[in-house]
Amino acid sequence: MVTGKARAPLVALLTDFGTADGYVGVMKAVILGITPDLPLVDLTHAIPPQDVRAGAWVLHTVWQDLPPDSICLGVVDPGVGTERRAVAAAVSGRYFVGPDNGLLGYVLAATPATAAVLLDNPRFARPNPSAPFHRRDLFAPAAGHLAAGLDLTHLGTPLAPETLITRALPQPEPHADGWLGHVLHVDHFGTLITDFGPSVAPALLRQPQLRLRVGGTEIHAQAATFAAGPPDTPFALLDSSGHLAIAIRNGSAAAWLHVGRDAEVLAVGAQRPPV
Repeated sequence: MVTGKARAPLVALLTDFGTADGYVGVMKAVILGITPDLPLVDLTHAIPPQDVRAGAWVLHTVWQDLPPDSICLGVVDPGVGTERRAVAAAVSGRYFVGPDNGLLGYVLAATPATAAVLLDNPRFARPNPSAPFHRRDLFAPAAGHLAAGLDLTHLGTPLAPETLITRALPQPEPHADGWLGHVLHVDHFGTLITDFGPSVAPALLRQPQLRLRVGGTEIHAQAATFAAGPPDTPFALLDSSGHLAIAIRNGSAAAWLHVGRDAEVLAVGAQRPPV
């Protein structure tokens, strides 16, 4: 049996910073300056600028794949420097650091935090934090100190976890012709991920008469995988998140259908599923 020092916790980063500037690199440098040799994972830095909802969706789909004790540093922060709170929270054996602006909203709605703090202890921030650079001066140090083993409660003033901003996932609603949902997210490939979630989507896709009306187009085809979809026509499938999705094989369903996030998706010709 191989023994040695305990494995350092993983730090996962999600931002809207892109990679053209040095913002991501500086955050990593601050974290590693506090706790060297940490495993760092870039979940994504391609969230559309200031798009808190898109960031919340991606966090919702990936956080449970992070190993226990991981620290997720998420920064999509159009309100930086305002009265929005900078926080850290414990959720199901993992830690989240970021702005309390709804970015953690889908996660917290499904799995409430067990503890939370305001990042206001100057001992664990960079000196004289800059209002526009909380990512470097507050959030990155907090993640680094948590990775070093600091107890969450030392980072700042305790917060009641229920005061953190939550964002419940939208749900489809009854409609005269069936069941009305919406596009929750459009991924990098142009796949439309809908709010027909895991409790609804599998039952819908088992109904042979299912038709989906999106952007003036009625979709009849279904497939188990992207490669199995019919060519040059949109089809429905079960996304890896467990949601019903609409795709085009080797193409963009969003472009083909001329729709985006919040577009209506009407399920017709099938029994209404329970929500």
